[in-house]
Amino acid sequence: MSQENSNPKTHTDGIVALVTGGTGAIGTMISQSLYNSGFRVVAAYNKGGNHDSALAWQEQQRALGFEIQVAYSDVTDYDSCGVLVQSVHEMYGKIGVLVNNAGITSDSTLKKMTSKQWSNVLETNLNSVFNVTQQVINDMLENKYGRIINISSINGQKGQFGQCNYAAAKAGMHGFTKSLAQETARKGITVNTVSPGYINTSMMQDVPEKVLEQIISQIPVGRLGEADEIARLVAFLAREDSGFITGADISINGGQHMS
Repeated sequence: MSQENSNPKTHTDGIVALVTGGTGAIGTMISQSLYNSGFRVVAAYNKGGNHDSALAWQEQQRALGFEIQVAYSDVTDYDSCGVLVQSVHEMYGKIGVLVNNAGITSDSTLKKMTSKQWSNVLETNLNSVFNVTQQVINDMLENKYGRIINISSINGQKGQFGQCNYAAAKAGMHGFTKSLAQETARKGITVNTVSPGYINTSMMQDVPEKVLEQIISQIPVGRLGEADEIARLVAFLAREDSGFITGADISINGGQHMS
């Protein structure tokens, strides 16, 4: 859960960090953790175009001591991502850290899956990674510095019943990571994947108790993960002194899947 920031900082000279899906449960914790690490954070949101909801989220963060900016974007649309990146560039500076965190689910067995379910998930979870990253990579190459962190999933590593679309997108994210990491390794840019397991968010709290117990029984550490655990890992990878880690897929799943 969110924690009040007891050590507010000013970030006038901080590196700009853009977090897609930045106002969701995990995105919020990532944004807070990056802020506490000294970054100037911009949380990109969609929320179905509900700008009032995003502004209310921003006010909640401000009340907790986190001065996080918000910016709308449709990550499935390349041009919209271009507008996002340009506006962040003009208002806050060039983006030095990008966290590709936006994602959705639309579960179904393949037999029953519609083409719309397939395309919606691939567009939001995978195409978005290209749409945003391709718009920031030139600035990172020019600056000879950058940190790109792609939030994948345990189910992109091991697959999951009823998630052909989601697992394919999340697995594709790491293929993207490995290729871009090779392209940029000598340019001061790292590209990594983080693959969370089952995390204690409101979505998991809606799962029936018996089903939740069954899920937890499959996790060797005996509990769900917490969003702030994901956030701390992301903040570590975003640091300048994490420059020897690139092309990695880091599991954070309580031992549920070991690859």
